Amino acid sequence: MKTTHFLCGSVVAGLFLPALLATEGPYSPEDWPASVDPNATVHFVDTEGLFYPLGALWYSDMLQIRTGGDQVTEDITIGGHTGKQVTGNFLNVADSFYQDWADVPVIDILVQVYGNEALLGGDGQPRNFNFLTGVLPDLNFPTGGQIPVEARNGKWNWVLFRIPNDTRPSDGARYIGSIPPNAQGNSSAGGVNGGTIRFEGVPGMIVRVIAFGPQGAFGEPEQINLFQPADFCDPEPETNLVGIDLNAQTADHLVVIDNGDQTVMYVDDVGPAGDKRRAVAPNGTFLNFGITDNYLGQPCNDPRTMKMCVEFYDDPMFAGLGVRFGPEAYATDALGGIGFAPEASRHVLQGTGEWIRRSFIVPGVNLFGVNAGGLTAGPRFISEGGQVFVSRFQLAVLRTGEHPLSGQDPLADCVADPNICTGAYGNYAELDLQAGITDGLDVGSSGGDQEMIVEEAGPAGDRRMAVRPAREDGTPGFTHQYLNFAILDEALGPNSQPPAHLAICVTYYDDPALTGTLFRPEVYQTEANGVLTLGFTPGDSAVAVEGTDTWRTAYWEIPNVKFNGVNQGPQAAARFAVGGKVFFTSVKYAVIAPCGALAGVNLLEDCKPAPEDISLTAVRVGNEIQIRWTAEATDFVLQETVSLSDPQWGPVVETPELVDQEFVVTQTIEGQTRFYRLIK
Repeated sequence: MKTTHFLCGSVVAGLFLPALLATEGPYSPEDWPASVDPNATVHFVDTEGLFYPLGALWYSDMLQIRTGGDQVTEDITIGGHTGKQVTGNFLNVADSFYQDWADVPVIDILVQVYGNEALLGGDGQPRNFNFLTGVLPDLNFPTGGQIPVEARNGKWNWVLFRIPNDTRPSDGARYIGSIPPNAQGNSSAGGVNGGTIRFEGVPGMIVRVIAFGPQGAFGEPEQINLFQPADFCDPEPETNLVGIDLNAQTADHLVVIDNGDQTVMYVDDVGPAGDKRRAVAPNGTFLNFGITDNYLGQPCNDPRTMKMCVEFYDDPMFAGLGVRFGPEAYATDALGGIGFAPEASRHVLQGTGEWIRRSFIVPGVNLFGVNAGGLTAGPRFISEGGQVFVSRFQLAVLRTGEHPLSGQDPLADCVADPNICTGAYGNYAELDLQAGITDGLDVGSSGGDQEMIVEEAGPAGDRRMAVRPAREDGTPGFTHQYLNFAILDEALGPNSQPPAHLAICVTYYDDPALTGTLFRPEVYQTEANGVLTLGFTPGDSAVAVEGTDTWRTAYWEIPNVKFNGVNQGPQAAARFAVGGKVFFTSVKYAVIAPCGALAGVNLLEDCKPAPEDISLTAVRVGNEIQIRWTAEATDFVLQETVSLSDPQWGPVVETPELVDQEFVVTQTIEGQTRFYRLIK
């Protein structure tokens, strides 16, 4: 039902007068931009219920922000307001009266966003904002524009995107506003997954208001997309780690906070025999640590992902009590905004009687802290059901962008799930359709845009059961170019574990009829700075069918796979993109552990392709000599020596250049004999 709010008399005149006076922003986040048209048709959603319709065709109850799956959002208080933060990959907005846009050729999307780094690309520069419209199988991916770097100002801002509402080739109707007869999936709101218009690839984006309207309903992007400058703040320091070791009685710019509802007790001789330590525990439930001297920065700096490495005692008295320990609350800004870490991320103690060392990652943390008593701080920790003793605590800021420490993790050896180091989880899964083996792995769900066909294939003398993408043999409307495989019974461990280093071995039919066809594991779930997102393998990792009329193997390694799956649940690794009807008869996965007794062990080592013969050539060019070898030999180093009778091999000092698919090292001829070799 449409609900219309009418304003009357001089109040209306007072509200609309600014539109005549203000032609461009930046506009206050407390009111609609003065450039909006009160006579346009507008559907909007406001997370706080503070914005009212400005005209008879403005509707406040039309839009809904979806959540769940890969389009999860969570409430967040930041910048003095409560909004929705994208913690998945997508922001999907449902319009219950999506039919209103059936004849609208261009749709404007007005959004109030918080000015954080999620608005920009990974390099800190503007990037395209892409959207998904239409319903399966007829999809469209329009670009709505870019947001300038000035938007990362730590404030609430109005931004305006503009997308074309193109027509579907199948029936000539527009992607937004109607549902075609061949629609699949949840198209209840005229789009995918229960939505109408989906923002693509926006992890970490924070929104407060979203409004749809025809072109010009809110003004022009040049009017709206102007921003207040960020408040002055000293740049982030060239530091990223603090810590305290209670047992060693050492500290590096970190102290235990002992006040209010977070008082603590210090106890000696905590732990099992042979590993007694001095440790600290909360008297109540909260344990907090303060950073001294603003060593990691100031509250006016941008919120960052923080990683904490904690050594805590799993007391035997905790067995069966469900005691939980982990990050609880953290500051989202310097104004007192509070965020809460997911309860599911807390560690459930089992009463093993051992010291546990593990990490916790929380994105979007401001250094203002929670009850930090004038110090800066990271997330506050909570002990539920029992007082957990901590002997050592380290806190790292994961720097990004152009910071000198960008991309570095000073706590890389501290993992989020110690079980990946103990062998508690399986490290091998196999599907062999010919042998009838489904050891933790099977063909995934066949449907939607990934229909698959299992049938006999192969050369005349070696026919096997195998699976291929359906391609044109599937339901019309999809290309059916994908293969997906389900991991069974958490064979490789739970989804809660950190991203795994996964080796993949596939046995496929090298069909002469498909020579040149490419295939590869393409898209998968991964984690970036504590946020679940999509990862993609590089295009040059694809294997090409050579047409030998034999069964062959292909091998890949993906260093950062989460097992949440892409269009395949409850668990899967990477979804394969296949350029033709290529048959797979077996698929094998092996997890290469980063630590423990199995560290570096690859059960699929034998599937790796044998290194091809590498030719090393020397070409004289004037008074120089060029040493050349194929660019595929990326793991080789060029060495030289002046004698073979008593060789003293050492690496050449010149850096190889890549020229026409060859590595080239150029040296000046100096009259002395030299010998060269490539070594791996």
